[in-house]
Amino acid sequence: MRLDVGSVPPAHVDSVPRALVALSFVGNLERWEMSQQHHHEKAQLLYTVRGIINCEVDDGVWIVPPQCAVWIPGGLPHTVFGSSDVECCCIFIDPRAAENLPLECCTIAVSSLLRQLLIRATELPEAYSVEGRDGRLVSVLLDELAASPVEDLRFPVPADPRLKKLAELLLSDPADCATLAEWASRIALSERSLSRMLKDEIGMSFGRWRRQLHVILAIQRLTAGEAVQTIALDLGYESASSFVTMFRKALGKPPGRYLLNRQKRA
Repeated sequence: MRLDVGSVPPAHVDSVPRALVALSFVGNLERWEMSQQHHHEKAQLLYTVRGIINCEVDDGVWIVPPQCAVWIPGGLPHTVFGSSDVECCCIFIDPRAAENLPLECCTIAVSSLLRQLLIRATELPEAYSVEGRDGRLVSVLLDELAASPVEDLRFPVPADPRLKKLAELLLSDPADCATLAEWASRIALSERSLSRMLKDEIGMSFGRWRRQLHVILAIQRLTAGEAVQTIALDLGYESASSFVTMFRKALGKPPGRYLLNRQKRA
């Protein structure tokens, strides 16, 4: 089923008596679901074929680069938005349809087989035959999904309004190299209070929190084929080598090897 620009996922997906309802979307997400928080009883898998999708929940923003997917559990309020033209698959799944499906919001690495199954699923009729070929395809898709590795592409957003404002500032200008004291001053906190509150709310230091955002944004752009040098400068690093050092510290391997391993896994 094709989802038109300007619409939200149809409300009737929860009433469809099938384990899976699949939709495709091609268009500009700036006009789709922006600031329209919603939820559905079926879980949702958003797979990005082209472009970037962001999924925002109360305690974090999940940033989904191409060839990756975000899993949204049933009943979880969320908003989906993007900054450019995208092509994606929206798969709604009855949580009771398979064992070992994720219980929390997460990003999922999509294998080449799962990718083809997701794309093929968007061509299924809404009331597909459960006992026929289509039903068998859905069963294989659910098995592959349950076995897919989970990736941590989440930027946690604290509940405190001042810390939430800080998260918004970081997201709007990730290259800002202000000191911790300067960031604290911008949200009317002391440096010590900022550090303590971040540790209490998200279990991270400011440096690790900001590094998490940089890693997520870097993976987006690396997957799209951008050069390490360009990404490093755009994120505020003095050189490509300092960026690579940060990336290796966060993920245990440099960007090139990380991408190679990701491609092999797919």
